[in-house]
Amino acid sequence: MQKGRMIYEGKAKRVYECERDDAYIVEFKDDATAFNGQKKGSIAKKGQYNNAISAIFFDWVQKEGIVTHYLDTLSEREMLVKKVRIIPVEVVTRNVVAGTLAKRVGLAEGVELAQTVVEFYLKDDELGDPLINRSHAVALGIATREELDHLEETALKINRILRNHLNDKGLLLVDFKLEFGVTQEGEIVLADEISPDTCRFWDAQTKEKLDKDRFRRDLGRVEEAYQEILQRIQQE
Repeated sequence: MQKGRMIYEGKAKRVYECERDDAYIVEFKDDATAFNGQKKGSIAKKGQYNNAISAIFFDWVQKEGIVTHYLDTLSEREMLVKKVRIIPVEVVTRNVVAGTLAKRVGLAEGVELAQTVVEFYLKDDELGDPLINRSHAVALGIATREELDHLEETALKINRILRNHLNDKGLLLVDFKLEFGVTQEGEIVLADEISPDTCRFWDAQTKEKLDKDRFRRDLGRVEEAYQEILQRIQQE
């Protein structure tokens, strides 16, 4: 499969046209950013790890009935995906207090939530991806209430699937961000990636952080954390 014209470059990926009219090639980069692009750097082999990790997670959820944009892995850094129009709503699912939630609700990081929380954020880098509610999304015309219901229900189902698998690997799924897209046929599917860039993973016993928080907080051993996630989820 040959890459054609690059149609988009984001902070972590490049998207290319290809021979198929209904598909794109996504290339994962080693670039790393945090705090809405204020902190920039590079993580060795991050693109390779995120490509492989995302493919495994997409396979897990697809086997449980979740429709995704993932079609095939083409190389260490590239995957073939369905062509979609990304819905500009980021869906964040939280099981444990961490990150901005700790600041907003005044609970200590690491507190397990009484129930899983699903939040919506406007996908807009210039605005800093602000937290929004359902009324905002509907008023802005970016999603209907029915679509938001579907996104939340799907996020919760994905959360259950991933937690079940990761528990067996000694990993705690703290929280994660999902993006969804609409195919040419009008179907809403899981898109983007599921990786240490978009999830918080902690070791279930030690609570050691094994995700991009190691980059955000200058904790060191960033590449090793990504590598460990891949090694654990590859285990049978």
